[in-house]
Amino acid sequence: MTVRENRMTRRDYLKLMGTSGTLAAAVGATSACTSAQKPAPKQAPTEEAPGEPASAIADRARRMKWWHAAKFGMFIHFGLYALIGQHEWAMELEGIPIPQYELLAKHFIPKPGFAREWAGLAKQAGQKYMVMTTKHHEGFCNFNTKLTNYCAPQQACGRDLVKEYVEAARAEGLRVGFYYSLMDWHHPDGALCATNEAARRRFVAYTHGLIRELMTNYGKVDILWYDVDWPLTPEGWESKKMNDMVFTLQPDIIVNNRNGLLGDFSTPEQHVQASEKGRAWETCMTINDSWGYQKADDDFKSPKTIVRDLVECARGGGNFLLNVGPKPDGSVPEEEVRVLEAVGKWMGKNGPTIYEAERCQAGATNYANFTRKGNTLYIHVHFWPGDTAAANWLSFFRPQTVVAIGGLQTKVLSAKLFASGKKVDFRQDDISVQFAGLPANAPDDPVTVIEAECESEPVVNSLYVREHRERIKVGVSWS
Repeated sequence: MTVRENRMTRRDYLKLMGTSGTLAAAVGATSACTSAQKPAPKQAPTEEAPGEPASAIADRARRMKWWHAAKFGMFIHFGLYALIGQHEWAMELEGIPIPQYELLAKHFIPKPGFAREWAGLAKQAGQKYMVMTTKHHEGFCNFNTKLTNYCAPQQACGRDLVKEYVEAARAEGLRVGFYYSLMDWHHPDGALCATNEAARRRFVAYTHGLIRELMTNYGKVDILWYDVDWPLTPEGWESKKMNDMVFTLQPDIIVNNRNGLLGDFSTPEQHVQASEKGRAWETCMTINDSWGYQKADDDFKSPKTIVRDLVECARGGGNFLLNVGPKPDGSVPEEEVRVLEAVGKWMGKNGPTIYEAERCQAGATNYANFTRKGNTLYIHVHFWPGDTAAANWLSFFRPQTVVAIGGLQTKVLSAKLFASGKKVDFRQDDISVQFAGLPANAPDDPVTVIEAECESEPVVNSLYVREHRERIKVGVSWS
């Protein structure tokens, strides 16, 4: 996934690599132009592809119904790079020779039951699906394959790690997703395919073959999560043929957009960015700054930050795929476990405000954010107002704790604290609604939710306050 050098994203890094690679190819290219060198066609940023029939749109809605409801999933980056402990790009960024890197496969032996620990943690965190790296950029396959011996069952591990993962996820009632990197730093044709047609055909056949095995040998698969289509275009990868094969073998599966085609959903990385209305999307993010295990990375996000990111995704109608980077034995680092357990404790009480949430027309405030279902607005207060500091020394100024939302464009019918069900008093005028009689300290941690039942679909527009607030006789004498 991402290279975090100087906060450069994976996409930025690959764009630079692609530019230099294009220049190099131009210098050494022959007069023959292969399909792998043609520019990728631009895709419209809509849910359906241009000219897509209504039947295909309806089928996508059917396949993605569970995914839209789930909202929260676990991403797992696990491979040989865990042994190095310097995250998943170590092979390339450190320039490790392939024969040296291959030796890691002789020492990669995850402990028995590692996948059951993952699935149990995901379930405890309130996550509804999992996505595991079946093959990352390093080229090592965590699954059993007939196409290469560079795979877990034929190396020191002697086990099919993907099979163990699938069985563990299903035992916890979680949906199963497979990550697959198209880019391959190990295969001899992994870079040559960009300039040599025979190499392209060999490498594409190898790639399609591995994906066919994944779609055939593990029962029902719910998600195929492609990554990094360097160095070929969709035509070069034969991506349409690839997806057609996938859907033939797995008619209920959903696929992302990283094999160069539009796919079923978009994939913003390390930031929350809602797609246009009607386009499904999923933010993927790390708990610290690394996807694969990085033993020195202690920049862990707090449970509050994770909950806030989850709420922000749900507000925009998207999903949140949160990554863990297991140690070489498959155990999840203790700090990541602690964060997920805290998030799970919150989800245990507040999960219904996230699951099945619909896109919400409400911009976040400086201390709260929103999700909604129908006409019900969930106000997620992450900075609890409490009493003002002035209340400690001004005897005449003893304010209540009030959560106020400006610019709500519908009438509130009732309100309560979501977790406890305790009724909340409120007052509403033209420009704001004020929820009062609240405790001085936040009732829940790290975010407290107020549920407001509204007369119609809630829309929050702070600009309405700016435009419609009464301004006459405020600090000025008028005749």
